[in-house]
Amino acid sequence: MAIVTPFKENGEIDAEAYDQLIDWHIENGTDGIVVCGTTGETPSLTGDEDAFLIERTVKRVNGRVPVIAGTGSNSTQECIKYTKKAASIGVDAVLVVGPYYNKPTEKGMFMHFSAVAEAVDIPIVLYNVPSRTGSKIPVSTTIKLANTYNNIVGIKEASGDLSLFTELIAHRPEGFKVYSGDDFLAAPANVLGADGCISVIANIIPQVFAQLMNVSINADVKQLNEVFYKYLKLMDLMFVESNPIPVKTALAAMGKVQEVFRSPMCSMEDENKFELIDELKKLKLI
Repeated sequence: MAIVTPFKENGEIDAEAYDQLIDWHIENGTDGIVVCGTTGETPSLTGDEDAFLIERTVKRVNGRVPVIAGTGSNSTQECIKYTKKAASIGVDAVLVVGPYYNKPTEKGMFMHFSAVAEAVDIPIVLYNVPSRTGSKIPVSTTIKLANTYNNIVGIKEASGDLSLFTELIAHRPEGFKVYSGDDFLAAPANVLGADGCISVIANIIPQVFAQLMNVSINADVKQLNEVFYKYLKLMDLMFVESNPIPVKTALAAMGKVQEVFRSPMCSMEDENKFELIDELKKLKLI
């Protein structure tokens, strides 16, 4: 689960609310926490705030579940620096997004991840999200990296293309994990052989989403359909505006965080918010 970053009204990180979120997630079946990911509004956090959140997460989790830190950058050297820092704090793995804005070639993409993998011993999960980065990590590059570096252990695939999951699953080396970065595609991808999801919606329904992942990995189609279609509209609403605007709005309605964003993220449009709140009420989440 990719956790949100709660803020106070004055814009500072709300550490107490963050601690409570971590405990609530672990108590409700979340089996891993990604800190400083897209959902955590990381692009608008400072380097010091990143380090604070990573350290806070490691201490609060205290070994109860794995902690994965987002350490990607459009600069290879900065990415190595962030990754070394996260490793020194004590995370279990890092999530490294494809270099954004630069739009590297396939050769440049391979060189980037190779440099990071050679600079650290910590397990690395690649993160392919072309809608955010402007370029994709080709399947061939992922497989080549997985076969070359023992510490490149998985990928978060968030292209929205189910066919890429089938390519990755068909050609991955033994032990290489394929996680969905799209809540909507997680269950069908799991049925095809994927290994779970680094989720957005799990921020608000951790227990239900853990159940959905379990039944889909076990290919229990009857239970899968019951859960999936019950929460389908809510999954859609999580992306009616840029993530994490909807999920954070939902958490605020549930009393978990304040409805405060870091610019350029902003409050939800009234029409979309009304629809989201209505669905939360129907599902008895508020």
